Amino acid sequence: MKFKKILKITAGVVVFLTLPSLLLFAFLYFKYNEPIPSGETGREADLLAEKMLNALNYEAYQNTNYVEFSFKNMHHYKWNKAENKCEVIWKDFKVNLNLNTPQQSEVFVANNLYKGKDREKLINKALSYFNNDSFWLVAPYKVFDQGTERRAVTTDEGKQALLITYTSGGSTPGDSYLWHLNNEGVPESFQMWVSILPIGGLEASWNNWTTCETNAQLPTFHKMLILGIELENITCK
Repeated sequence: MKFKKILKITAGVVVFLTLPSLLLFAFLYFKYNEPIPSGETGREADLLAEKMLNALNYEAYQNTNYVEFSFKNMHHYKWNKAENKCEVIWKDFKVNLNLNTPQQSEVFVANNLYKGKDREKLINKALSYFNNDSFWLVAPYKVFDQGTERRAVTTDEGKQALLITYTSGGSTPGDSYLWHLNNEGVPESFQMWVSILPIGGLEASWNNWTTCETNAQLPTFHKMLILGIELENITCK
Protein backbone atom coordinates (compact mmCIF):
# COMPACT_ATOMS: atom_id res chain seq x y z
CA MET A 1 0.00 0.00 0.00
CA LYS A 2 2.82 2.35 0.88
CA PHE A 3 4.54 1.54 -2.40
CA LYS A 4 1.42 2.43 -4.40
CA LYS A 5 1.10 5.70 -2.51
CA ILE A 6 4.73 6.61 -3.14
CA LEU A 7 4.34 5.71 -6.82
CA LYS A 8 1.22 7.87 -7.08
CA ILE A 9 2.93 10.84 -5.40
CA THR A 10 6.00 10.43 -7.61
CA ALA A 11 3.86 10.33 -10.76
CA GLY A 12 2.01 13.44 -9.58
CA VAL A 13 5.27 15.32 -9.02
CA VAL A 14 6.60 14.29 -12.45
CA VAL A 15 3.39 15.48 -14.14
CA PHE A 16 3.44 18.71 -12.12
CA LEU A 17 7.02 19.45 -13.16
CA THR A 18 6.88 18.33 -16.78
CA LEU A 19 3.41 19.44 -17.89
CA PRO A 20 4.16 23.20 -17.79
CA SER A 21 7.37 22.60 -19.74
CA LEU A 22 5.54 20.52 -22.34
CA LEU A 23 2.83 23.15 -22.68
CA LEU A 24 5.41 25.91 -23.04
CA PHE A 25 7.31 23.94 -25.67
CA ALA A 26 4.08 23.25 -27.58
CA PHE A 27 3.18 26.95 -27.49
CA LEU A 28 6.63 28.01 -28.71
CA TYR A 29 6.70 25.30 -31.37
CA PHE A 30 3.38 26.22 -32.95
CA LYS A 31 4.06 29.95 -32.64
CA TYR A 32 7.61 30.08 -33.97
CA ASN A 33 8.50 26.87 -35.80
CA GLU A 34 8.73 27.25 -39.55
CA PRO A 35 10.43 25.38 -42.38
CA ILE A 36 13.74 26.55 -43.73
CA PRO A 37 13.09 28.88 -46.69
CA SER A 38 14.23 28.18 -50.20
CA GLY A 39 16.49 30.52 -52.10
CA GLU A 40 18.77 30.85 -55.08
CA THR A 41 22.52 30.37 -55.08
CA GLY A 42 24.72 32.40 -57.39
CA ARG A 43 25.77 35.98 -57.95
CA GLU A 44 22.75 37.62 -56.28
CA ALA A 45 23.43 35.76 -53.03
CA ASP A 46 27.15 36.55 -53.19
CA LEU A 47 26.44 40.25 -53.77
CA LEU A 48 24.15 40.29 -50.74
CA ALA A 49 26.89 38.67 -48.63
CA GLU A 50 29.45 41.18 -49.92
CA LYS A 51 27.10 44.04 -49.06
CA MET A 52 26.90 42.80 -45.48
CA LEU A 53 30.69 42.44 -45.22
CA ASN A 54 31.25 45.93 -46.60
CA ALA A 55 28.72 47.40 -44.15
CA LEU A 56 30.66 45.85 -41.26
CA ASN A 57 34.13 46.90 -42.51
CA TYR A 58 35.36 43.40 -43.34
CA GLU A 59 38.80 44.71 -44.22
CA ALA A 60 39.21 45.99 -40.65
CA TYR A 61 38.20 42.60 -39.31
CA GLN A 62 40.70 40.85 -41.59
CA ASN A 63 43.43 43.15 -40.28
CA THR A 64 42.50 42.37 -36.67
CA ASN A 65 45.10 39.94 -35.35
CA TYR A 66 43.90 39.58 -31.75
CA VAL A 67 40.45 39.48 -30.14
CA GLU A 68 39.72 39.17 -26.44
CA PHE A 69 36.16 38.72 -25.15
CA SER A 70 33.94 37.08 -22.54
CA PHE A 71 30.78 35.10 -23.28
CA LYS A 72 28.00 35.56 -20.71
CA ASN A 73 30.76 36.14 -18.14
CA MET A 74 31.27 32.36 -18.07
CA HIS A 75 33.83 31.65 -20.80
CA HIS A 76 36.79 33.93 -21.45
CA TYR A 77 38.86 34.09 -24.63
CA LYS A 78 42.20 35.49 -25.77
CA TRP A 79 42.12 34.71 -29.48
CA ASN A 80 45.26 35.12 -31.55
CA LYS A 81 43.66 35.23 -34.99
CA ALA A 82 47.01 35.68 -36.72
CA GLU A 83 48.33 32.37 -35.34
CA ASN A 84 44.94 30.61 -35.13
CA LYS A 85 45.32 29.94 -31.43
CA CYS A 86 43.10 30.82 -28.49
CA GLU A 87 43.37 30.75 -24.72
CA VAL A 88 40.03 29.45 -23.40
CA ILE A 89 39.25 29.85 -19.69
CA TRP A 90 36.26 28.61 -17.69
CA LYS A 91 35.93 27.70 -14.01
CA ASP A 92 39.32 26.23 -12.93
CA PHE A 93 40.26 25.18 -16.47
CA LYS A 94 42.43 26.79 -19.11
CA VAL A 95 43.18 25.39 -22.54
CA ASN A 96 45.74 26.95 -24.84
CA LEU A 97 43.83 25.85 -27.90
CA ASN A 98 45.66 25.16 -31.15
CA LEU A 99 42.88 25.61 -33.69
CA ASN A 100 44.87 24.04 -36.53
CA THR A 101 45.76 20.88 -34.58
CA PRO A 102 43.64 20.77 -31.41
CA GLN A 103 45.36 17.69 -29.99
CA GLN A 104 48.55 19.73 -29.63
CA SER A 105 46.75 22.07 -27.22
CA GLU A 106 47.90 22.53 -23.63
CA VAL A 107 45.49 21.93 -20.75
CA PHE A 108 45.75 23.47 -17.28
CA VAL A 109 43.69 22.66 -14.20
CA ALA A 110 44.01 25.13 -11.31
CA ASN A 111 46.99 26.65 -13.17
CA ASN A 112 48.82 23.31 -13.28
CA LEU A 113 49.68 21.59 -16.57
CA TYR A 114 47.35 18.62 -16.92
CA LYS A 115 48.09 15.43 -18.90
CA GLY A 116 45.56 13.11 -17.28
CA LYS A 117 42.86 10.89 -18.75
CA ASP A 118 40.41 13.80 -19.22
CA ARG A 119 42.84 15.90 -21.25
CA GLU A 120 41.23 15.12 -24.62
CA LYS A 121 37.75 15.68 -23.19
CA LEU A 122 38.75 19.13 -21.91
CA ILE A 123 40.32 20.05 -25.27
CA ASN A 124 37.12 19.05 -27.07
CA LYS A 125 35.04 21.05 -24.59
CA ALA A 126 37.22 24.13 -25.10
CA LEU A 127 36.92 23.72 -28.88
CA SER A 128 33.14 23.37 -28.63
CA TYR A 129 32.93 26.48 -26.44
CA PHE A 130 35.10 28.42 -28.87
CA ASN A 131 33.12 27.35 -31.94
CA ASN A 132 29.82 28.34 -30.34
CA ASP A 133 30.82 31.50 -28.50
CA SER A 134 33.01 33.04 -31.20
CA PHE A 135 30.20 32.46 -33.71
CA TRP A 136 28.01 34.84 -31.71
CA LEU A 137 30.81 37.39 -32.04
CA VAL A 138 31.99 37.07 -35.65
CA ALA A 139 29.34 35.06 -37.55
CA PRO A 140 28.71 37.77 -40.19
CA TYR A 141 32.36 37.61 -41.22
CA LYS A 142 32.13 33.86 -41.90
CA VAL A 143 29.72 33.93 -44.84
CA PHE A 144 32.46 33.03 -47.34
CA ASP A 145 34.14 30.40 -45.17
CA GLN A 146 35.00 27.11 -46.81
CA GLY A 147 31.96 24.84 -46.81
CA THR A 148 29.35 27.61 -46.83
CA GLU A 149 26.41 27.85 -49.18
CA ARG A 150 24.82 31.25 -49.80
CA ARG A 151 21.26 31.72 -51.03
CA ALA A 152 19.27 34.87 -51.70
CA VAL A 153 15.81 34.60 -50.13
CA THR A 154 12.77 36.82 -50.61
CA THR A 155 10.86 37.05 -47.33
CA ASP A 156 7.08 37.19 -46.96
CA GLU A 157 7.46 40.96 -46.56
CA GLY A 158 9.16 41.15 -49.96
CA LYS A 159 12.62 41.93 -48.56
CA GLN A 160 15.88 40.25 -49.46
CA ALA A 161 17.55 38.07 -46.84
CA LEU A 162 20.70 35.98 -46.92
CA LEU A 163 20.55 32.26 -46.09
CA ILE A 164 23.87 30.74 -45.04
CA THR A 165 24.27 26.97 -44.64
CA TYR A 166 27.44 25.50 -43.17
CA THR A 167 27.90 22.18 -44.93
CA SER A 168 31.17 21.43 -43.12
CA GLY A 169 33.39 22.73 -40.33
CA GLY A 170 32.59 23.86 -36.81
CA SER A 171 30.89 21.65 -34.25
CA THR A 172 27.50 21.32 -35.98
CA PRO A 173 27.77 21.15 -39.77
CA GLY A 174 24.45 21.46 -41.57
CA ASP A 175 23.19 24.41 -39.55
CA SER A 176 21.54 27.27 -41.44
CA TYR A 177 21.04 30.96 -40.62
CA LEU A 178 18.81 33.48 -42.40
CA TRP A 179 20.29 36.97 -42.05
CA HIS A 180 17.92 39.95 -42.07
CA LEU A 181 19.72 43.15 -43.10
CA ASN A 182 18.84 46.82 -43.05
CA ASN A 183 19.02 48.96 -46.19
CA GLU A 184 22.76 49.51 -45.72
CA GLY A 185 23.43 45.80 -45.35
CA VAL A 186 24.04 45.78 -41.59
CA PRO A 187 22.62 42.64 -39.92
CA GLU A 188 19.65 43.26 -37.62
CA SER A 189 18.86 39.63 -36.76
CA PHE A 190 19.08 36.07 -37.97
CA GLN A 191 16.79 33.07 -37.83
CA MET A 192 18.28 29.70 -36.98
CA TRP A 193 17.75 26.16 -38.17
CA VAL A 194 20.29 24.36 -36.02
CA SER A 195 20.68 20.85 -34.66
CA ILE A 196 20.73 21.90 -31.00
CA LEU A 197 17.33 23.63 -31.19
CA PRO A 198 14.11 21.63 -31.69
CA ILE A 199 12.32 24.69 -33.10
CA GLY A 200 13.31 25.90 -36.56
CA GLY A 201 13.36 29.59 -37.37
CA LEU A 202 13.92 31.09 -33.92
CA GLU A 203 15.23 34.63 -34.26
CA ALA A 204 18.09 36.34 -32.42
CA SER A 205 18.91 40.04 -32.62
CA TRP A 206 22.15 41.42 -34.08
CA ASN A 207 21.68 45.12 -33.40
CA ASN A 208 23.93 45.97 -30.45
CA TRP A 209 27.15 46.79 -32.28
CA THR A 210 30.38 48.34 -31.09
CA THR A 211 33.40 49.56 -33.05
CA CYS A 212 36.52 48.07 -31.55
CA GLU A 213 40.04 49.50 -31.68
CA THR A 214 40.77 48.17 -35.17
CA ASN A 215 37.45 49.58 -36.52
CA ALA A 216 35.94 46.12 -36.88
CA GLN A 217 32.24 45.97 -35.98
CA LEU A 218 31.37 43.45 -33.26
CA PRO A 219 28.14 42.78 -31.32
CA THR A 220 27.80 43.13 -27.56
CA PHE A 221 24.36 41.60 -26.95
CA HIS A 222 21.83 39.29 -28.59
CA LYS A 223 18.21 38.77 -27.61
CA MET A 224 16.38 35.52 -28.36
CA LEU A 225 12.85 35.28 -27.00
CA ILE A 226 13.33 36.24 -23.33
CA LEU A 227 16.98 35.18 -23.25
CA GLY A 228 19.97 37.49 -23.47
CA ILE A 229 23.47 36.63 -24.67
CA GLU A 230 26.11 39.10 -23.49
CA LEU A 231 29.53 39.54 -25.05
CA GLU A 232 31.77 41.62 -22.81
CA ASN A 233 35.34 42.82 -22.33
CA ILE A 234 35.87 43.04 -26.10
CA THR A 235 39.40 44.05 -27.09
CA CYS A 236 40.82 44.07 -30.61
CA LYS A 237 44.37 44.61 -31.85
